[in-house]
Amino acid sequence: MLEGKAMVEDSDMPVKMQMQAMAFASQALDLFDVSDCKSIAGHIKKEFDEIYGSGWQCVVGSNFGCFFTHSIGTFIYFQLETLKFLIFKGASTP
Repeated sequence: MLEGKAMVEDSDMPVKMQMQAMAFASQALDLFDVSDCKSIAGHIKKEFDEIYGSGWQCVVGSNFGCFFTHSIGTFIYFQLETLKFLIFKGASTP
């Protein structure tokens, strides 16, 4: 389904979780216009929150910068079609 379309640039997620991330991104692109990055990101975040618990963050766009701290095993950065996707679960600090 997604083979050849999505390109993972960096990740420390388990492979199964990576596949879900790319599937949710593909699903969001079917539901929303490619220019509606906020709705695409919201859809992916909602899906991850439901499956893996709250605290997930999602950034979608063609040009963005960021700096963040994430929980180990919860980070993926990939490209699908013309958009880049950054999904991670925030790390709690003491």
